[in-house]
Amino acid sequence: MTAMTTLLAPPAAARPRHPYATALATARGRTGLALVGLVVLAGLLAPLLAGHPPTDQSALTLAPLGTPGHPLGTDDLGRDLLSRLLYGIRADLGIIAVAVPLGAVLGCLLALAAAVHPAVDTAVQRAFDLVLAFPGLILALAVTAVLGPGRLPVILVVALAEVPVFGRLLRTGVLAHRSREYVTAARVGGTSARRVLTRHVLPNAADPLVVQFAVSLTVAVFLEGAMSFLGVGVRPPEPTLGAVLSQAMPHLSQAPHFAAGPLVTVTALVLGLSLVAEALNREVRR
Repeated sequence: MTAMTTLLAPPAAARPRHPYATALATARGRTGLALVGLVVLAGLLAPLLAGHPPTDQSALTLAPLGTPGHPLGTDDLGRDLLSRLLYGIRADLGIIAVAVPLGAVLGCLLALAAAVHPAVDTAVQRAFDLVLAFPGLILALAVTAVLGPGRLPVILVVALAEVPVFGRLLRTGVLAHRSREYVTAARVGGTSARRVLTRHVLPNAADPLVVQFAVSLTVAVFLEGAMSFLGVGVRPPEPTLGAVLSQAMPHLSQAPHFAAGPLVTVTALVLGLSLVAEALNREVRR
């Protein structure tokens, strides 16, 4: 019987692929994953690839590209730019890897509370409106005015900015799918409201959240970079991409290579995440 079942089972190649795997296997998906993977790998391997500690200063200031021992040169304080770039990537990835999932989870929980308890819906929507009324940088200035600059305020700002985005997206999906025929049939069949929500509504409303997660990572990169660029992000001398770029601005005419590293890295990371989001969105919309 086992042998017969094995013979009748379809080959692995003939089984349908998951839509996300199909999306990431496209040219856009592969290119995006490659760009993001290179940046993430550089951040993870920072202790191995960096030749110097990122905060060590030397007398060799604004050294050009290709300087022995400093492939990307040095900054205005004699710190190795390659080390600061790699550790800046590491710091940025650590922030967005915590902040975006935190904002997504909080937003989804609030959306579910609003969908399950109509009395809570109005309060949750007004809270979302309040957060959305503040542009990201104004929200960042308000939070840092209370808590001061640092890693935790940056995480809180990014998470707060993403809570209403994920909350409204999930709430819209739940409300749209809750009125579908298959949900009505499940209720008529005696399925509990909680089981209808977890087994039928949420799986069908989750696809836009996956696409939004990739988009939100892109937004988080820009928001963290802007906060560090304005001096309200991670405290110096800890490097971030925005902080390195901010330090390079006064020296662009004298040492244009100073800003090249963070600009190329941010471009590669944002482009990669955008390509992944677009590939996922094309597959979801089919």
